[in-house]
Amino acid sequence: MKYFFQLILTLFLVQNSFGQQAQQATFNPDQDLRAKPKLVVGVVVDQMRYDYLTRFWDKFGDEGFKKLVSEGFNFRNTHFNYIPTYTGPGHASVYSGGAPESHGIISNSWYDKFEKQSVYCVSDPSVESIGTSSDAGKMSPHRMITTSVADENRLHTQMRGKTIGIALKDRGAILPAGHTANAAYWFHGQDEGKWITSSFYAETLPGWVKKFNASGKAAEYMKPWETLYKASDYAESGTDVNLYEGGFEGKEDTGFPYDLPNLKDKNGGYDLLKATPYGNSLTADFAIASLDGEDLGQDDITDFLTVSFSSTDYVGHNFGVNSREIQDTYLRLDQDLARLLKALDQKVGEGNYTLFLTSDHGGVHVPAYLQSVKIPAGYFDYGKFQDSLNAFLAERFGVENLILNVSNNQIFFNYEEVLENKISRDELQNEMAHFALQYGMVNKVFTRSQLEGTSYTEGLASSVDHGYHQKRSGDVVLVLEPSVISYSRTGSTHGSGQNYDTHAPLIFYGKGIKTGNTLERTEIVDIAPTISALLGISFPNGSTGRPLYMAFEE
Repeated sequence: MKYFFQLILTLFLVQNSFGQQAQQATFNPDQDLRAKPKLVVGVVVDQMRYDYLTRFWDKFGDEGFKKLVSEGFNFRNTHFNYIPTYTGPGHASVYSGGAPESHGIISNSWYDKFEKQSVYCVSDPSVESIGTSSDAGKMSPHRMITTSVADENRLHTQMRGKTIGIALKDRGAILPAGHTANAAYWFHGQDEGKWITSSFYAETLPGWVKKFNASGKAAEYMKPWETLYKASDYAESGTDVNLYEGGFEGKEDTGFPYDLPNLKDKNGGYDLLKATPYGNSLTADFAIASLDGEDLGQDDITDFLTVSFSSTDYVGHNFGVNSREIQDTYLRLDQDLARLLKALDQKVGEGNYTLFLTSDHGGVHVPAYLQSVKIPAGYFDYGKFQDSLNAFLAERFGVENLILNVSNNQIFFNYEEVLENKISRDELQNEMAHFALQYGMVNKVFTRSQLEGTSYTEGLASSVDHGYHQKRSGDVVLVLEPSVISYSRTGSTHGSGQNYDTHAPLIFYGKGIKTGNTLERTEIVDIAPTISALLGISFPNGSTGRPLYMAFEE
């Protein structure tokens, strides 16, 4: 027996020694530093559902989406872990590694209970527009209260690693690039058709941006929009002309082709390009120009380029997720991605950069269409709901104006009236919750007391919890039934915690990334920690996600 215990002890010591050697082998500072890419490229495709990858797969070429999937690591079950799923919160969450509860971007716009007015997520009256005389440039990331992964890279490199943000939408350029970015550029349409910025970043546009604006690229894309392929190749989508699409002013139907030059004046001038695939092409052109213009990825200090393709969102809102217009937009985006990857290979060097592609939210099938095929869906009228709620509260408490605002599925109390009339906040919350739950198409209701006093770990309750910011959010939160939206009867939207809004693509590609895929559930907040771990830098200060180490080369 004595020798038996000695043998067990020996085996334990040998195993422990091997374990220590294995642990030591997993971290080699020299090897870790050599693994750093010269450039990290973050690509967000606005309103991209995961199933667009599979639905349009057979029509994609070999050098865009298929190249990323076949040579990169594809996370096939990635979800947003919060509500609401909008563009501002989406971009902030991708790059901060945290949900709205931490970064504070609770919507695109929200009611500020302290200013008693609606505020836009990147508006900033303290800065000036650069590149335009309009107010379109008066923007900054000051409302995002945490760092982005790009911020952390700037801090880690003593500000020597450069960060450039690019998107048609201001919020899609600004929030990813963070607070320390060298520049963020977005597109101002109307009668100008220019890329602009803010005095938050610079006092004037750099020469390469001025040159790009003067090149007439935007004007070149103001051309007819026809399908990339013949009509029979769009069998993955609905009929070309149907009742569920919005269309453009000045055109009677919603069928191809679209004569953009003739539609321009009635549809916002150059803003019309945003709602066509040409907006993505223009974004790709500008992103490629930035590689040389900003000298990105030209030394051993990692730079960041954040690119958001926004046209997919505009087209989805207008025509719906089942339209031929959305399919054509993705087929053309596939070509734009191929151009971007080719430029990165040529200018930064194949194997010298790491790229990830994801989305900021998904999108719902047009509820009117779902109703036509007998799937439960509907439209919620918040105006009628607020009127009914006000009438109920006036009768119940004998006081008018107990609600200041209803927006983003949240109800904000008028605390002055509540205090003046000595109304119990808990009682008011509970009465509102009870009323709302009896109201048609409302699925769940959460009160401030519940969200502040309970930690939810799964399901929609957890998503509401992660999207709830104690200081900025309202006092009662509504969750509507699946496929019920507050929107027009044409086109798609988003914002819920249902799978059609939360399931997003996530692909890592390039230096330090192996080929593979997984169906393990992952979350959008895991992206920033993953890039941070790859670079060996601090995680963003509000990050709650985990590094997806399974994508790393061994």
